[in-house]
Amino acid sequence: MIFLFRSGSLRSKCWLVFKATRQHARNLGLFALVYKGAMLLLRHTAPDGKERHYDSFLAGLLGGYTVFGRTIHNSVSQQIVIYVFARVALALAKLAVQPKHVGDVKGGGGGWGLLDEKSGLRKELLKNGWVGFASLSWAMVMYVWRWHPEAVQPSLRSSMNYIYGQSDEWDSLRTFIWHNK
Repeated sequence: MIFLFRSGSLRSKCWLVFKATRQHARNLGLFALVYKGAMLLLRHTAPDGKERHYDSFLAGLLGGYTVFGRTIHNSVSQQIVIYVFARVALALAKLAVQPKHVGDVKGGGGGWGLLDEKSGLRKELLKNGWVGFASLSWAMVMYVWRWHPEAVQPSLRSSMNYIYGQSDEWDSLRTFIWHNK
């Protein structure tokens, strides 16, 4: 994206890519260090010395706060968190319709079984859930970008302005099409 939407020399763009890659690796490596350290500490505090059901949540909370929570103005951190959030949202949607007995993890796993397996609503959600999710996501981002561009993350806003931007060329094309019907 840097090469497409940033101005500057090839050298400056390569430097930006290097810096972003380094920041990305640093963030993920530091998160892994904090997470694994917290998991070891939590396991050590358990009466039986085994991992408890909520340990991963607490270790993730600590790692998320330590590495990503305090760097909101860092675009690399924002992109990682947004990516993770989107994946979690999809996983939670799957868990909502997955039957309770389906899962791979002993002592956990399985869906929440919020909808009966034979339910027509469940079948429709499985069939059309992605369509709705993708459609609403794009509808919302286009609406927010068009009417509240200041709220859109700066790199996304820049890309969208470049691709979909309101310009004299678009106005001219629209006028031409409208008058030549």
